[in-house]
Amino acid sequence: MKIEKTLHSRIDEIDFNNISFGNHCSDHMFCSEFINGEWKNSIIKPFGNIYISPKSLVFHYGQAVFEGMKAYKDKNEEVFLFRPEENFKRINISAKRLEMPSIPESIFMNGLKKLIDIDRNWVPKHYGQSLYIRPFLIAMDGVLSAKPSKDYLFMIISTPADAYYEYPLKIKIEEKYSRSASGGVGFTKAAGNYASSFYPTRLAREEGFDQILWTDSSTHTWIEESGTMNVFFWLKNKLITPQANENILSGITCQSLLSLAKKEGLDIQERDLSVSEIIDGLKKGVLKEAFGCGTAVVVNYFQTISYQGKNFYLPDLPDEERISILLKKKLLDIQHNLSEDPFGWRLKLKRFL
Repeated sequence: MKIEKTLHSRIDEIDFNNISFGNHCSDHMFCSEFINGEWKNSIIKPFGNIYISPKSLVFHYGQAVFEGMKAYKDKNEEVFLFRPEENFKRINISAKRLEMPSIPESIFMNGLKKLIDIDRNWVPKHYGQSLYIRPFLIAMDGVLSAKPSKDYLFMIISTPADAYYEYPLKIKIEEKYSRSASGGVGFTKAAGNYASSFYPTRLAREEGFDQILWTDSSTHTWIEESGTMNVFFWLKNKLITPQANENILSGITCQSLLSLAKKEGLDIQERDLSVSEIIDGLKKGVLKEAFGCGTAVVVNYFQTISYQGKNFYLPDLPDEERISILLKKKLLDIQHNLSEDPFGWRLKLKRFL
């Protein structure tokens, strides 16, 4: 792997006490090309624009997948990655579904580790902050033909991150639009999944909501995800989340929270969950808490759930009684090396250079 380090760091441009998510990328990026059936030209170089033809198939037929992951810093300035092997597995699951080449583990992991080591000063050190890492794979062929590309570009970039949401969310149960459909690509991190959600989300925000609670495309009676998050419900003293399937992304944060909840002795269920069960639980007062989770957001609880024009308010619990706050702290403590890691999730980043 070739490494070209920048001569002029931009780290002084960012105020780590006031981080705006996604606005500042770290000094370097990793690139590797898939050409003529093989991976080559792996390089870490200064962050900057890339040359790409207007005919590149990523623009026209949507072959683009990505991942979201984070690096954390502890009080001793050591840097840790969180479950990177799961992101490696998942990007290749996404790539397979979109007829894109698999990324070799050596390219993904070596590129990731060396890139973050070079830019370790960009990892914020305050609790809850992180360096958000974005690996992505795009089609590069410059031939306007509706078929899979032959050439691809894999890249990794990163950006310092603070809390994604800082307030309880108002959620609307969606009854018209869908983020995925049976037989589709809902279980992948395909770029188009997010593009198709923007319009209905804007409509919901114009009505005063923060996000959508997505339902199945066939009947709109089964809960799937919320915005870009997996969802949990504390219903009748059970922690319930819709089981990952072809419509629902298998979230790494979601699976981590399930493991933590099980360790805490909570009664957990991964199962189909209907809109009617949620509304009934709200009416009867047995749905005590609902929250979303994901790499960017970590955990954020819901204040209001709206259905068919009626708002239902969840209990205003103190933080010490919230399952969401308990699990979020347990997760962050592991990520920041403040507690034991019984699951082996934390990967200490060694110094390569």
